[in-house]
Amino acid sequence: MIPLDDTVLQALLVAVVALPLLGAVAAVLPAPPGLRGRGPDQAVLRHGVTVTGVVLLATVVLALGFDTDRSDAMQAESDVSWIPALDVRLHFGIDGISLPLLVLTALLAFLCALYSYARMPAGPSPKAFVALILLLECGTLATFAVLDLMLFFLAFETVLVPMYFLIARWGGQGRGPAAWKFILYTLLGSVVMLLGLLLLGLNAGTFDMAALARQHGAGLGHTTQVLAALAIGLGLAIKAPMWPLHSWLPGAHTAAPTVGSVLLAGVLLKMGTYGFVRIVLPGVPEGAHTFAPYLAAFAVVGIVYGSLACLALALPSSDRSWRRFAPQSSPGTQGDLKRLIAYSSVGHMGFVLLGIATLTHTGVNGALYANLAHGLVTGLLFFLVGALKDRAGTSDLDTLAGATGAALYGRAPRLGGLLAFGAVASLGLPGLAGFWGELLALLGAYHPAAGLSRPAFLVFLALGALGTLLTAAYMLLVVRRVCMGDPAAPTSVPGLAKVPDVRGVEFAAWTPLVVLTVLAGLWPAALLGLMDPAVQSLLPGVTR
Repeated sequence: MIPLDDTVLQALLVAVVALPLLGAVAAVLPAPPGLRGRGPDQAVLRHGVTVTGVVLLATVVLALGFDTDRSDAMQAESDVSWIPALDVRLHFGIDGISLPLLVLTALLAFLCALYSYARMPAGPSPKAFVALILLLECGTLATFAVLDLMLFFLAFETVLVPMYFLIARWGGQGRGPAAWKFILYTLLGSVVMLLGLLLLGLNAGTFDMAALARQHGAGLGHTTQVLAALAIGLGLAIKAPMWPLHSWLPGAHTAAPTVGSVLLAGVLLKMGTYGFVRIVLPGVPEGAHTFAPYLAAFAVVGIVYGSLACLALALPSSDRSWRRFAPQSSPGTQGDLKRLIAYSSVGHMGFVLLGIATLTHTGVNGALYANLAHGLVTGLLFFLVGALKDRAGTSDLDTLAGATGAALYGRAPRLGGLLAFGAVASLGLPGLAGFWGELLALLGAYHPAAGLSRPAFLVFLALGALGTLLTAAYMLLVVRRVCMGDPAAPTSVPGLAKVPDVRGVEFAAWTPLVVLTVLAGLWPAALLGLMDPAVQSLLPGVTR
């Protein structure tokens, strides 16, 4: 910890949220002559790297100045009246729950900008691309930093427009329908969520999220809490994404450019689960308790369904009958590796929702840990699959593997090794980040909160454990088909014949994710010690 004045911390947090927005505006302006480099396109891409790099640096300084001994208290807090008639305030602050998500967002945005500087996806002007990336970063950072329900809603909605255009304008096959499905699903969920936020704020007499957490439902009737939890939860569940509200996700990931998929999986999905922990659990505890069994049931169905869909996509074409578990959204997407990772996100986020549904300190800590691990590991996997698609011209597993396997270990050993690392991290290998979150979520289901049916949650635990076995099955199958094989064998994919290994900028973009995945797996106490006091503050009266 670096001792910093409260005013400095406040200024840093405001700067972290505001700089990407200012950078987005600057990106669409003409570059000064001295900064154009080899051309305006290079200048704006360099601008994106610079702005996201400064934001990441400011976030790291903010994290170093954070008082870890008071991680349950809001720090770097600023509170200014914005719309007095509605009592809407510009209220910002961070605690042990929001700080790791803030750092994750800043890191992934910087790595995406760095990757795009070397491998800009085909599409319209890079100016618009960089501006949209920065606007998306601003909305995501604000979602994790604001402490006012109306500001939370505005930040939550801010990310929809840039992600829609990233998919629709820079995406691949099927990008039009995928972008429309994404925006329609999320907008519909947002309308319902807004009604729930208004119901909660007006009946509680405040839109302040910190005050709502302190009140812990005091003064709110049971019916009000149930209705608010249902409306807010539906909007958050779509973004999470919870089965069966997940159907927008596979198409969006398959069509999105690489950096779009990284940001969508790495940070946008976290906004939904963060809302459950920050708003629903402390704000409407009776409503959360009422719906907890249903949330857990949908979560474990998502775990099993997502795993079966991935297994169906990973199997070779001779086992095509399995692929009824993964409905085809557009021609040529059955067996697509990006689609497979998208379905794996449904399963992994199911563990997050299961941990939240236990309403225990153990389960919620596991959910938050799994949230961060998913951002690191799945972000890395989308980077790797995007790089493989750029080299080979396809991400279809059957085309890549052929009859003998793609043999990445022999043709591009570093790329193959990183892909295998990402796969074993995703299946929850002990010693890597994915292990702890899923373990704690299952332990939370073993002893759910008082008043919840333990036999039902034991069934949910068993189904979740089955999901871990299925995850290991499909991930190891992907490694066998993509990484193993005879490199001297003929291939029908021209790009695989002389596939380039990992380049310098790719090492720079991927190494932080690898290092953090290992650190989070070997040193879980660092994150759990930061998050647990804040979780205990949001769930008073819970003994475990």
